[in-house]
Amino acid sequence: MSHVRVKEGRRFSVLTLTFIVVILCLLAAMAIPQFSAYRSRSSSPLMGTFDYDYAAPARINMSSSSTDALLSDFNTEEYDRIYENRFKDVSENPLSTFSIDVDTASYSNVRRFLQMNRMPPKDAVRIEEMINYFRYDYPNPEGEHPFSITTEISGCPWNPENRLVHIGLQGKSLDYKALKPSNLVFLIDSSGSMRSPNKLPLLKKAFRLLLDGLHEMDRVAIVAYAGSAGLVLPSTPASRKERILRAIESLSAGGSTAGGAGIRLAYRVAEENLLRDGNNRVILATDGDFNVGVSSTSELVRLVEEKRRKDIYLTMCGFGMGNYKDGRMEQISNAGNGNYFYIDNIREAEKVFVTDIRATLFTIAKDVKIQIEFNPAKIKAYRLVGYENRMLAREDFNDDQKDAGELGAGHTVTALYEIIPADSRGSARTSDPLKYQKTIVKSPASDTNEIMTVKLRYKPPRENVSRLIEKPVMHADIALKESSTNFRFAAAVAGFGMLLRDSEFRKDLTYQDVIALAKGAKGSDEMGYRTEFIGLVRTCALLNR
Repeated sequence: MSHVRVKEGRRFSVLTLTFIVVILCLLAAMAIPQFSAYRSRSSSPLMGTFDYDYAAPARINMSSSSTDALLSDFNTEEYDRIYENRFKDVSENPLSTFSIDVDTASYSNVRRFLQMNRMPPKDAVRIEEMINYFRYDYPNPEGEHPFSITTEISGCPWNPENRLVHIGLQGKSLDYKALKPSNLVFLIDSSGSMRSPNKLPLLKKAFRLLLDGLHEMDRVAIVAYAGSAGLVLPSTPASRKERILRAIESLSAGGSTAGGAGIRLAYRVAEENLLRDGNNRVILATDGDFNVGVSSTSELVRLVEEKRRKDIYLTMCGFGMGNYKDGRMEQISNAGNGNYFYIDNIREAEKVFVTDIRATLFTIAKDVKIQIEFNPAKIKAYRLVGYENRMLAREDFNDDQKDAGELGAGHTVTALYEIIPADSRGSARTSDPLKYQKTIVKSPASDTNEIMTVKLRYKPPRENVSRLIEKPVMHADIALKESSTNFRFAAAVAGFGMLLRDSEFRKDLTYQDVIALAKGAKGSDEMGYRTEFIGLVRTCALLNR
């Protein structure tokens, strides 16, 4: 009898253990969405701290593959950490130096989140890219230099005690009668991660739009990369449109992402068909998820830097969500003398590949750097709004070996400085007084009406020696409501970016303040971009109620 009881006891224990294991498995399966949300709030030196929840919806499209369904519960998007610029004391830091930035990826990526009724991650918000998404009405350049410099000073919308300085560059427009041919290589990510409708299918539609705008003397090659890199289409005249379209439509998503091998092949094709007096460019379209071959960001950056010295530029076009690698794509595009866009819908594809394509493809100035010298008799402290990952050392300004941003034909570039006037109660952090040196303010600094001097260096596209432009900025006591449309709209976009980033410098600024400021500065808005911006701010206000 005792032997029977032991066997029954063992059987009961096994059944109990099996039941427990089943329950634990069910609990683990239920926890996957929660784990995804927790993952998106993680912190790392590369990705920054995510304090939001943008996990993919629990509902799964049953028509997609089982792999897509599994991945839809996880979010591995990556954004480099941004440390917001702080106020600098003019007596200790009289110079501010940075590279221009004409990228716009951050704005369209932020729009993607808001149109999904989700707040974007803070580190996805690069304020300078949001400001420069929009065109501004600056005067056309005259004289020897390929761009004009416009400055304006008025009230600061988020801190009435401070002032805001607006700096605008306007690039020279193209002479369409003297256009030089383009040698383009489309480098297309056709890996398994590009299967979603907002990735490879949207990419194909975008490139069809681009093809429509090319001249018959332009040439196009297509390189795709997945399990292995491959030449889909050798360099072909753009006039052979049907052949190019068939090559684009033949692409299908599958395999792992041999990004490094694809980039090497694309540059080799571009180099073999190099146009000495033309425009040579690789256009890379991807979600940035390189994971096979030369895949580390530093390796890819070095590769792209090497090729830009041969006058082969790079344009990066980001697609998709869920595993988007924003930081990697921005770093690579910066190294390649190029541009960085994010294509979230077909209208953005039209803007990038139809409306702005000629300005994107044709560079009129490279290594464009800006250095501001502030007058300590007039300004106590300053803060550059945005451009955190474009900051340069003061010595870099005169160093022609130091890479900086490029300006395309007809492009505008806008930068804002928030300044604390010398007679203001505000202040910036300072260090201990120096023991061996003393800073002396020259007497003319108090007598002049100049508050700062803008210095700009650039190189013509085919030259390696920079040219210098200087322009003083005079004090002006203009009320915010009397400032230009350019000034007020750029300030509204900057204020919105500060709200999205939960900036400590936003003071009491509200979404309603941003809406009112933007509505009063909407202008003609032929394409509706500014109207769309106001709608996004309204969406954000509702999400934050």
